[in-house]
Amino acid sequence: VKTSSSFASAHVFPGGNLDAKQEGPIPSAESTQRHVDSEVYRIGAIRECFEESGILLARDSQGNMLTIDDAEKEEARAKIHANTLKFTDWVSSRGGVVDTASLIPFTRWVTPIGVPRRFTTQMYVYFWPLINGSSSSSKGLLEGKSEAEVLVPTSDGGKEHTEAIFRSCKEWTEMGSKGDVILFPPQYYLMWQLSKFLTNATTDSAEVEKQREEARKFLAGGGANGVPWADKCISPQTLGLWNGRAVLDLSKPGPELKDTDRKGETGEVVLVKFSKSGPREVEVRRRKEVLEGMRVEAKAKEGAKL
Repeated sequence: VKTSSSFASAHVFPGGNLDAKQEGPIPSAESTQRHVDSEVYRIGAIRECFEESGILLARDSQGNMLTIDDAEKEEARAKIHANTLKFTDWVSSRGGVVDTASLIPFTRWVTPIGVPRRFTTQMYVYFWPLINGSSSSSKGLLEGKSEAEVLVPTSDGGKEHTEAIFRSCKEWTEMGSKGDVILFPPQYYLMWQLSKFLTNATTDSAEVEKQREEARKFLAGGGANGVPWADKCISPQTLGLWNGRAVLDLSKPGPELKDTDRKGETGEVVLVKFSKSGPREVEVRRRKEVLEGMRVEAKAKEGAKL
């Protein structure tokens, strides 16, 4: 929403702050465990996804996705958001278990110093079971079971956002590049990576599963420096300007982790033009190419001065 204290008017993933009343004890700000994937973060991610989109990532006793009547879901969303109902207790009371095991960690982002509010944010990918098929992330759980329901995300009524939409990663990144929507660098970068595999150009379940399998292989590996995507920690730092846009370095993990073995990604950088309305003209480019371009641009400017 426009009045949000973070990412106002932007298109973002479902997510939010951890809550000790909901998720249990949260690692302290001084602990490096605050920047490590854990059950606390996974429950928080699934809770926020439910609050903000109505999509419930939970399984029943048979291993199927837990289905709840729409009216009951909406009532639960409101109570959980108001913190008058504990998410995991509610799921358990409905005969389900929160499906934290199926979340695939896909980088952690730490807000750079100098920004009024700073966060350490764990990102995840979740593959909803396919209709007329089953994804290998749920192998053994859906064989012989009923088809999964078709997902329709819904707004939370304007509490934190006004609309919930599914589009392909490619569509989102194209809209972000054109400036049709506000996408912050983390969202843009992760969808840019996944758009190489998840094209959404087909409704054939076998082809979609094939795309998902390629994405899983990618997520299980590492980028240019070999650090697994699950373990990468990125705190964007501005290297300078190139062709009028800020060049964001993705290789540093953030000041809180500077003396640890945590690393970001060295293969790419993100180009972005920051404005009062938010980031615009976002683009991912090869780091080596951009640094060389910056050197050429700097030499040209120096020559012009002479």
